[in-house]
Amino acid sequence: MPTQRKATDWLSIVLISACLAAAARAGESQEPLPDAWLARWRAPAMDDRPLQIVHAIDPRRATAEGIDQMVPQTGAGKVEPKGMGYYADLGLGGIGCNVAFKDYLRSEEHWNTLAAGVEACRRLGLVVWLYDEDGYPSGAAGGLVLEHDRAFEAMELAFDASRDEPFVVRPAYEHTHASNNYYAARRYANLLDDRAVRCFIAKTHEAYWQRLEPYFGTTIRATFTDEPSLMAVNLGQIPEPARSRVRVVDPIDASVKALPTVPWVYDLPERYRERYGEDLLAGRPSLFAGDSPDDRKVRRQFWALIADLIAERFFGAIQEWCAGHRVLSSGHTLSEESILRHVPLEGNALEVLGRMDVPGLDMLTSDPEAVVHSAWLTAALPSSAALLGGGRRVMTEVSDFSQKMGGHGPADPAAMRATAAWQAAWGVTDFTLYYGINDRPADDYRAYCEYVGRLNAILKPARFDRRVLLYYPIHDLWEEYLPVAEPLHPGSQSARAQAIIGSFMRLGQMLQRTQIPFALIDHKQLAAAEVEPGGYLTMAGHRFEALVVPRAVQLPGAAAGAVDRFRGRGGRVVDDEADDLATPESLADALAPPYRLDPASDRITLGQYVRDGRRVLLIANAGREPYEGYLAAAAPGAWHRLDPADGSVGIVERDAEGRIAVSLPGRCAILLVASPPRGK
Repeated sequence: MPTQRKATDWLSIVLISACLAAAARAGESQEPLPDAWLARWRAPAMDDRPLQIVHAIDPRRATAEGIDQMVPQTGAGKVEPKGMGYYADLGLGGIGCNVAFKDYLRSEEHWNTLAAGVEACRRLGLVVWLYDEDGYPSGAAGGLVLEHDRAFEAMELAFDASRDEPFVVRPAYEHTHASNNYYAARRYANLLDDRAVRCFIAKTHEAYWQRLEPYFGTTIRATFTDEPSLMAVNLGQIPEPARSRVRVVDPIDASVKALPTVPWVYDLPERYRERYGEDLLAGRPSLFAGDSPDDRKVRRQFWALIADLIAERFFGAIQEWCAGHRVLSSGHTLSEESILRHVPLEGNALEVLGRMDVPGLDMLTSDPEAVVHSAWLTAALPSSAALLGGGRRVMTEVSDFSQKMGGHGPADPAAMRATAAWQAAWGVTDFTLYYGINDRPADDYRAYCEYVGRLNAILKPARFDRRVLLYYPIHDLWEEYLPVAEPLHPGSQSARAQAIIGSFMRLGQMLQRTQIPFALIDHKQLAAAEVEPGGYLTMAGHRFEALVVPRAVQLPGAAAGAVDRFRGRGGRVVDDEADDLATPESLADALAPPYRLDPASDRITLGQYVRDGRRVLLIANAGREPYEGYLAAAAPGAWHRLDPADGSVGIVERDAEGRIAVSLPGRCAILLVASPPRGK
């Protein structure tokens, strides 16, 4: 690997020199890229490289030298284990790991093994993130929370119209994600219960701290929580044959009826009365039916409270613990791709992700064409939470799970790179990998890690540069949402809810497919935004010049007031109800973005950033076919072209109109870096 890096360094120097000479011959002013940028580009740091998720450090292979990692078999023979250096040799920057799942959190032998592994990572310079659960979903500490107190189990308020007393509070287990997931069917903890969450943190985070405290803030950088949720909704059964292979920890009672449900916690009526001065028990019928203003108000108030409670009691509690123990909080939620499911699963996905230091997403496919078609919301949520919270880092748990389950995997290297570039365009900086290492040649894995490292070398220190906001209509869905017994889907909801969901999803897709980077904003954030002269909305130091609003939305008072002030000062408000937004081109015309492709392509995604006064663009082609065209560029002067696949650096061609020539093979990406404005 060192020899390979030296060759890459030499090639980069030759190419840079040739490009600068070409620019001088053309008479175009070209500011060279800073040495610090190029040094990191040529040799990506451990911090910029992906982390491999490693759940099974085998205690039988611990040695006095550190730790020997069990390596899967390849072919007829076994790969000789090389310790944790195996991961460094593959070009990875570290691991996401946990104490062994067997005898989870109970075995001192396994704790000692993990400590030896973390120490080996320290010596090698590998980064470590701590995964906080025995499998997923996070929150139950592998059953120890409920073992401590069964009263801490996730609960739901169910409605059974066949009973004289139709309302019943019961455990949220049967017909929920707790009993229908790919890892294990087991009862779950109540994330609304402050006592249960304190127990989870004590059993999990505090246990890691007690044994690994010297590594916190140095080798250990973050904790990772995986798919926590409120449970009280039917998401449907996982398909066979996977379902029959799921480990059943807690027997499933087939006599438990599937009913409409909402999440519940011991002090919810008290918290509801405290906030609203009203009796929640009297308002229970409105949670399940009714279309009057009072029914809608009860639902809106209920889900607003639920969202705040889980954000504070679970996500916020972990974030506060991490802040006091020198690490960052990270992870991702469940079913990010469905805004309807955001209501029952966490109340407000944008709000809860805002309580993570490094909000994340779960990318279950590495088919870039599938990603560009349907995954925009999955990426938009954590990147928007980071941006509007004043952060930059975004995590992904990425794999080729869907391809493998469908018999089309493992993903090939080009697909992996294209999926990585698409995510980087959305803002992802921290790649945690569930790819099978031995599913592909080691050289391909090294090349992928170099690819991600180069993307981060340029983009990770950069700032988001998004000028468009898309309204996240969770406030409207709160009042529309009606629980159902069957698996939840939009067709079970009101015509208005379906119109809101359809418009929101279509607008987000069109923005992505017309290369317009954007961020999501909800009603609370919109109400808190500063309206500046000249027509700008400002949040966390970012200035936005346009707001896109889905159809059938009714902005609440404070948010509506902010929009009126924004419009009055010249801000651009594009409304799917009032404006003719039938096509992506019509939306792009209404927003007048600074960069547009000619010819248009819905397979190209654009990431837009600023670093040290320079515009930085990432252009990713998710399609299999090459793209040839031009990009209209607002910034004058010459632009650098950087290819993360081979590490080359050049200067782009521009036509007589000043457009940038874009030539992208299928499943490839380039970085474009502008010269800084004069005087910078």
